[in-house]
Amino acid sequence: MQRKSFERMPCPIARSLERVGEWWSMLIMRDALHGLTRFDELQTSLGIAPNMLARRLNALVEAGLLERRRYSEHPPRDEYVLTERGRDFRPVLFALMAWGNKHFSPEGAIVQIVNSETGERVEPILVDRATGRPIAEPDYRVAPGPAAPERTRRRYASFPRRAATQAPALPAAKRAAPKRTAS
Repeated sequence: MQRKSFERMPCPIARSLERVGEWWSMLIMRDALHGLTRFDELQTSLGIAPNMLARRLNALVEAGLLERRRYSEHPPRDEYVLTERGRDFRPVLFALMAWGNKHFSPEGAIVQIVNSETGERVEPILVDRATGRPIAEPDYRVAPGPAAPERTRRRYASFPRRAATQAPALPAAKRAAPKRTAS
């Protein structure tokens, strides 16, 4: 079965998933950001089949996240080096790591971000570059950009303005009465 391509969708998330949405790609990028560059290093780290690794590396090179560089002529061997686009992927992986630690790691953080000088744990947040304030609702929301097609503009205009952090209101009949405790 052939999967759907997101390349032409007018959505930056969909277009990004087209390049890195396959799970091996994310793990290859994780290892590349840790400094692994050679096919054998990546294969050993990931335990991935060579044909799958070759396909994913070719796709990441084609997407401009990695650059293939020859390091040996005899035998011919290439390494895979992060491009600027690839290095710009680091905050995405940091955010995904923090989200995974918070929601899917009941035993606690297995991998964490730390300050290189102090060794103290760091929690990443997304901030507005202009103000330094955390990007969170209700002060910030997603809106169509200047290049948005009319369909995207209509779609965003139809979204409710309710904050994503709030649960939808339940009808009165479905709301549970608060439990009272003896004092």
